[in-house]
Amino acid sequence: MTKDASRTALSPSPAAERVLTFVNTRAIDGSREELLDGAALTEWLRREELAAPASLVTDADAAAARELRDALVCVLLAHAGEPDADQSRADAEEHLRRSAELYPLAPVITASGVHLAPTSGGVPGALAQLLAAAADVALRGDWMRLKACRNPPCHLGFYDRTRNSSAAYCSPNRCGAQVAMRSYRSRKAKQEAEKPGA
Repeated sequence: MTKDASRTALSPSPAAERVLTFVNTRAIDGSREELLDGAALTEWLRREELAAPASLVTDADAAAARELRDALVCVLLAHAGEPDADQSRADAEEHLRRSAELYPLAPVITASGVHLAPTSGGVPGALAQLLAAAADVALRGDWMRLKACRNPPCHLGFYDRTRNSSAAYCSPNRCGAQVAMRSYRSRKAKQEAEKPGA
């Protein structure tokens, strides 16, 4: 495999980029919450070309989008090896199963290929397109490369470009270093507390 081919193999597909764009709509590192209410969701869906300009979007739709996003973030944390993700992962997976029933997809078969498409329009169709993107990533074999940073203040969604898919942090120099420093301080405090006469 050439160096260029290797780089391409470790690059996210458009479907992976779509999932990451969605999970990173949360307020992260000083950014604003992009799905705060119906108006904010409308703006985001139009920017991402996921809904027609005339689509009616409510605050309840925004709440549903945030719930779908949070379930995906939880699964991506499990991909990053988050040790406390087991129970919340099960809840997230159940939410994603229910979402697949609420926002159904159908295969569209053409001479050039097959893809999943929403069976309805508006916000349900837009959320179904996000589920279709996740399914596309999985079918490509890249689902486990979509992760959420294990650094608790961050949880930024990212694509793991390492060859052995071992990344746990969006940035080893920033989030990885923060976690290492917190761990070091915690160990030092424990050692101090265990000293005789402490």
